[in-house]
This record gives sequence, structure tokens and C-alpha cells, in this order.
Amino acid sequence: MEYLVEMKGVTKRFPRVLANDRVDFNVRPGEIHALLGENGSGKSTLMSVLAGLYRPDDGQIIYKGRPVSFRSPRDAIRAGIGMVHQHFKLVETFTVAENIILGDRNISFVLRPAAKERELTELSARFGLAINPGAYVWQLSVGERQRVEIVKMLYRGCQLLILDEPTAVLTPQESAELFANLRRMADDGRGVVMITHKLSEVMAVADRVTVLRGGRAVAAMTRG
Repeated sequence: MEYLVEMKGVTKRFPRVLANDRVDFNVRPGEIHALLGENGSGKSTLMSVLAGLYRPDDGQIIYKGRPVSFRSPRDAIRAGIGMVHQHFKLVETFTVAENIILGDRNISFVLRPAAKERELTELSARFGLAINPGAYVWQLSVGERQRVEIVKMLYRGCQLLILDEPTAVLTPQESAELFANLRRMADDGRGVVMITHKLSEVMAVADRVTVLRGGRAVAAMTRG
């Protein structure tokens, strides 16, 4: 399988705005692919289409060799594609474990919460994403909340992880730790997409980069 996902000729329109114009984009298993562009270039919209938040007006998405059509982010996550947005979707009055399990139809957390918390601790440690499953979200720093969102996607079995401007809320040290953790995920065979407008981040962590400008993909290259 050369590509984990391919987007072919994807177009997305909003009233008076052509956000994505016949964009081609692909991600290989085991790579970190940076989606680079200025604010308003269509990066987040394109990945929101891939993650099921928006439906494309034209074009095709192929995932693991098969055409797919997602009606919602839940559909995309079920297939194995998850997106961590800039604004986290966590319930502050719930624990870390409760937030990660939220929406999971498995009732084992209710019956065996300690076992599920151990499972989450082991999963997070595997990728360097230290979390405390018993802590409440309101007690966490912004960086810790981001780790919870990432672990939530890993717990749900996502093979393609999309992060929207992930360093915008992090310190330089936290950003370096995140890049190391993303490399662990890629080395595990997952595809990682990092939306960014910072060339320095591309040079620090990306294997390949696609450049968007005015809603169009204007360049795609391997980082040398």
C-alpha cells in the first residue's frame, strides 16, 4: 500500500468562498506530512473534509485503497482517521479517562475502571504522552489537554492522525516533545498530518510537505 490516504481533486465551497480548489493530497503509512500555508489558504478546511467534518463538493477520498465518504467525524474515526483541533473538545468536569472513553460503547470502564485506566496509562506511555487518567480536565494545562486529545484518537484506533496547528498552544519545550512523540507514532506505521504555517516546523519534523496557497496545492516535496 503506497498511500494510506489519497485526496483527488477535492473541492470545497462556502458562500462566496472557494476554500479548496481541486486539491490533490496524499499520506503514506509511517510518515509525518506537513500541510503548509498561510492563514486562509484552506489547510484546515481540507483536513476537515478528510476528517468528516465537511463533505466535499467534488473530488474523491481513497483510504487504504478504497473510496470512502464520511457523513460525520464519527464515521471518519470509526474508519481510522482522527483530527485534533486547535480548540479541544473535552468535558472539563470529567476525568481524563472518562473523556477518552466518552462515546465508546464498551461498558467495561463502568465495570472495571481501574483496568481501563491502566490500559490508557500503558497506551499513552507507549507514545511518550504522559497522562493521569484519574485527573479532571479542569486541572490540566493546555499541553496536557492536547495529549489527552491525541491519546483519545489513538485509543479509538486511528491510523491517520491530523493535528491542526498543534504548537500554537505549546511552549518550545512542549513542541519539541510533541515532535518526538509524533515520530514515535509514524515509526509505529501511522500516518501523521501536521497543519502549520511555520517553515521551521516543517524542517524540524516533516518527511514530506504539501504547500497550499489560495485553496490550491501549489507544491509537494520531500524534505531534504
